[in-house]
Amino acid sequence: MRVTQSMLSNNMLRNLSDSYSKMGKLQDQLTTGKKVNRPSDDPVVAMKGIGYRTQLDKVQQFQRNLGEAHSWLDSTDDTLDKVGSAIHRANELMISAADGTKTPQDRAMIAEEIKQLQEHVQDLANTKIGDKFIFSGTKTDTPLSANGAIGTDAAFDKPVEFEVFDGVTVQVNTNARQLFTDMNKTFDDMLTNLDTGENLDQSIGEVQGQLDSLLEMRANVGARQNRVELMENRLATQEIIATKQMSENENIDYEEVITEMITQESVHRAALSVGAKIIQPTLVDFLR
Repeated sequence: MRVTQSMLSNNMLRNLSDSYSKMGKLQDQLTTGKKVNRPSDDPVVAMKGIGYRTQLDKVQQFQRNLGEAHSWLDSTDDTLDKVGSAIHRANELMISAADGTKTPQDRAMIAEEIKQLQEHVQDLANTKIGDKFIFSGTKTDTPLSANGAIGTDAAFDKPVEFEVFDGVTVQVNTNARQLFTDMNKTFDDMLTNLDTGENLDQSIGEVQGQLDSLLEMRANVGARQNRVELMENRLATQEIIATKQMSENENIDYEEVITEMITQESVHRAALSVGAKIIQPTLVDFLR
């Protein structure tokens, strides 16, 4: 086959173009720190990168869900603690009222404080996080207590759940409608008995029962708080794993790429040198 000057020139230009392209790709990698800057660079790496990034995004969303779950559970526990303090105070007042030395006027003053404690507990039943009532079940836009009464809507008993892992949910609200309903009745009974001066020991027993129910509910909240913490640890591990996989898939080894860049530059300079010798001769050069 006859090799012409034109063929040599075209081959040289094509090889130089390929060399520029390789150096441009290596330069992009050094600038961005990524193996792939467009899907065409390496479709396999690009597809894997999408998968790893999706996995990391899911982990981070679950972590945000856990953060909100913490807010619900911590607020619930704090509110129930305040309810407990109010019930303990009511218990102290009823024990005082039942000692047999209190006059009707004394019991009236005790009743006034009991009434204030009842209103305080009713206010606590309407505790909110942001614009959501935490004891209202799925009706988070509706207060549980209104006009001195606890609501009876079945939606107040429905669970509110957050997804904290693939297929794993945690209930963040506490179904306390019945607890607040029973407490409200206990306060009403205390006020009635203080007014008559009878059945005070019975009221003390009812208060003790409410304290037991409250303790059981707080134990349930504590168990869910512990589970949320365990899930946080699990997600933290998953985040590290996903980040490492994504880094290994996408990030370059700077030493390797720099070495490859230097090698490619040497090849390119050699190609330019050889090309200059091939193209340089002309007819005038031969006639000299």
